[in-house]
Amino acid sequence: MIVITLLHPSKSAPVQSWVFESEAELTLGRGSQNDVVLYSAVVSRRHAKLQQIGSQQGNAIAEPQLSHDDSASWEIVNFGANGTYVDGKVLAKEQETIPVYDGTIVRLGETGPKIRIRLGAVDPSTLGKVVRRRSSLSPNLEFPREQKARSTFLRAKSDPAPPDSTTNID
Repeated sequence: MIVITLLHPSKSAPVQSWVFESEAELTLGRGSQNDVVLYSAVVSRRHAKLQQIGSQQGNAIAEPQLSHDDSASWEIVNFGANGTYVDGKVLAKEQETIPVYDGTIVRLGETGPKIRIRLGAVDPSTLGKVVRRRSSLSPNLEFPREQKARSTFLRAKSDPAPPDSTTNID
């Protein structure tokens, strides 16, 4: 399990959290297609990605060093133009990576939002408001206006009105 918690800018108290049970890759950014959407002018549309590492690397020597709580099996990849700061260390280059551990604090941009990454079981009282990840099983609940508009458009296209005799088709 990985939990991403947005922290209050001055108090470092949890504002809201995103809980993911089994994902191996999560995107963070300002764009609505991201797993974690953070609205800030300094956050890029696709700012960073968290991805599992370790067993995917195929390194037999490094594998026993990873703990069973996944605390050393994630890394963050920077895509943001304003950089990503991990426990004070800046990732300014595009696609630069650094490992993250349980409790790692990440800042998106020099003055952007701070998030805390928790790996494994987490006390629910430390999460703030929990934001559920969108379910691919219920698209009507996710985007009801877009779904309605799309279905209306499809009905109109599938049942076109016959041209009347006054319409110039040329």
